[in-house]
Amino acid sequence: MGSSVLEAKNISVFDDYDALVKGIVELFVKLADEAIKARGKFIISLSGGSTPKGFYSRLAEAEVASRVDWSKVVVFFGDERTVPYTSPDSNQRMITELLLSKVPLSRENVFAIQDPDMDPKDAAISYERSMREFFKLSGDELPQFDFMLLGLGDDGHTASLFPGSPALTEAVRWFVDNKVEKLNTVRLTTTYPVINNSRHIVFLAEGQSKASVLKDVLTGPEGKYPSQNVKAETGKLYWYLDKEIASQLEGV
Repeated sequence: MGSSVLEAKNISVFDDYDALVKGIVELFVKLADEAIKARGKFIISLSGGSTPKGFYSRLAEAEVASRVDWSKVVVFFGDERTVPYTSPDSNQRMITELLLSKVPLSRENVFAIQDPDMDPKDAAISYERSMREFFKLSGDELPQFDFMLLGLGDDGHTASLFPGSPALTEAVRWFVDNKVEKLNTVRLTTTYPVINNSRHIVFLAEGQSKASVLKDVLTGPEGKYPSQNVKAETGKLYWYLDKEIASQLEGV
């Protein structure tokens, strides 16, 4: 595998999914400790999908959870489907069941998206308002998350920023409703200005089925995939991968 690509893109490759989970858990624990020591809290944005499930479950295990001061952790959700919280497709439900309900978080430090299935536009406006009230910024200042977790779709999307969707060009709003024509649905998503202002942006991805799109994202022409628009403008970008998804990076 081309070491130049790995180093330039800050890529970590693990032998299998279990090793990948252990690796990102160690990164999370380290960054939590650093942020809490430096600023008194660890502000995170978590993603849905199947890939991070093992990460959330591992974080909730007693021996790992005990290494994090959860009373100082502040949780936001990076994106959500427009389904009721009770739906098995809800990102918030999945993350809550696997992690948030099992660690000693302060309830007031978990910012849920209210009724995303009722009115997506209103839900997005309400969630952005919650973000603005928490960060207490003025003017054009952007919030800065300590840990922004992202995934990679087989079409190169990340968060709910899909190819061809209107949110790709959003430059002012922090959190929006986003029409996804290919899925005939509306998603709710954090926007690029907020994602790219994070201190630590972490892509977590695995599986042979996404190997070709990963290669294109990392080595192909810019602008083809939404995930390529993620830039660590003020912080650091990480790729945490298993060897299957990284298999086509050989020799690059």
